[in-house]
Amino acid sequence: MKTECSRKPVGFKPLGRREVVARFDGGDVTSDGGGLLLRELDARLGITRGFAACFTDHRNQDLIEHTVEDLVAQRVFGLALGYEDLNDHDALRHDPMLALIVGKTDPHGDERLHERDRGKALAGKSTLNRLELTPSDADSDARYKKIVLNDEMAADFFVDAFLASYESAPEDIILDLDATDDPIHGNQEGRFFHGYYKAHCYLPLYIFCGEHLLCATLRTSDIDAPKGSVEELTRIIGRIRKKWSKTAITIRADSGFCREWLMAWCEDNGVEYVLGIARNTRLQKEITSELAQAKAQCEQTGEPARVFKEFSYITRDSWSRERRVIAKAEHLPAGSNPRFIVTNKKPEDMGAKALYEQTYCARGDMENRIKEQQSMLFADRTSTHFLRSNQIRLWFSSLAYVLMSALRRTALHGTPLAHAQCDRIRLTLLKIGAQIRVTVRKVWVSLSESTPYRDIWTRVWMQLASVVAPA
Repeated sequence: MKTECSRKPVGFKPLGRREVVARFDGGDVTSDGGGLLLRELDARLGITRGFAACFTDHRNQDLIEHTVEDLVAQRVFGLALGYEDLNDHDALRHDPMLALIVGKTDPHGDERLHERDRGKALAGKSTLNRLELTPSDADSDARYKKIVLNDEMAADFFVDAFLASYESAPEDIILDLDATDDPIHGNQEGRFFHGYYKAHCYLPLYIFCGEHLLCATLRTSDIDAPKGSVEELTRIIGRIRKKWSKTAITIRADSGFCREWLMAWCEDNGVEYVLGIARNTRLQKEITSELAQAKAQCEQTGEPARVFKEFSYITRDSWSRERRVIAKAEHLPAGSNPRFIVTNKKPEDMGAKALYEQTYCARGDMENRIKEQQSMLFADRTSTHFLRSNQIRLWFSSLAYVLMSALRRTALHGTPLAHAQCDRIRLTLLKIGAQIRVTVRKVWVSLSESTPYRDIWTRVWMQLASVVAPA
């Protein structure tokens, strides 16, 4: 029940002779009018519909009002629009704009079966959390939670969405691997203190190809960072090669992933790699003269200087064979800064300088993608007690990222937002004030005339019209 004070006027500092009075009586006004763009994109690409197919719904279909597809769409669109918590949806369930975006034909919820639900077109938090908290072995005999996610199908969905985004197979692709910290919010399953991050956290594994997210696997942090990489790569690359048999694949990662078993797997499976190596005295000894040369150049010019060298290298006991190592002997005004990478790419295919500067250094963009998902799409809201339900939350955030990335890729090209991050896209295109009027034949969405980016918004809408659903 709404509080009585919600319609009482609230006074503010006068504007000249005029009083300034505010009250909650504007009717159906939303701050998410631009969300229509997400609805249009999702209708064309079927992103939320495809992920909803990964669930098995054991509920009695004659008694439900919110399908799994509705629930997935509500959760994902909510994240994309900036609503990070399930608790937000107890208020959002009244929002006719979100109901419109989700696809509810009764945006005001006037036709709900039960009197207590009328005026609430969407699901509340207690219904939405069944997507996350249903055990993997639940069936129709379960009392409350009966919507079961197939974990294997969910993980493969992101690879399939990546493959579907291409009209034809590319000649080559690079898969970036990284692990990052995801802080623990309490005494949760899998709680462990990580010495490097100096906090209790999870350690999710991410795999990207450019801006495409292929893997977001939640793990406990009591493990070596690359653990499980081979299993994920086997699954992902197998799925890629099934459709793109001639595409060359390279994996790229920092020194935390430089492990014998990972390199050996790549060599045995026709996958190229470019990995950082932690520097040591033996490696630095190999480039003594190059470091001296770089130092002399830096002292002469006052600018950073780089000299590259490549050589064959094998560790004393951890590597099974000699491998090609590239060294960057760099000297900065602040001092020496040597770096090393190892690769199985042939020297005739790419020289040392280009391989380091053009290929390896480009992996830094992956950190921006992870930051987008964690900071802007709330991938770190893994606050349930169970590891599995937190994994599902991570996948919902990943799905919101896939949606926003697809919007950027398909409809923002040629606009000032072509390379914008998710929060800028949200504030510019999605968070637009609008009035909603529902009639018998139409739903009128009257967007604010003072929207500062209306020309960009209109152009994005026009470009969305040319987006074709994948075959």
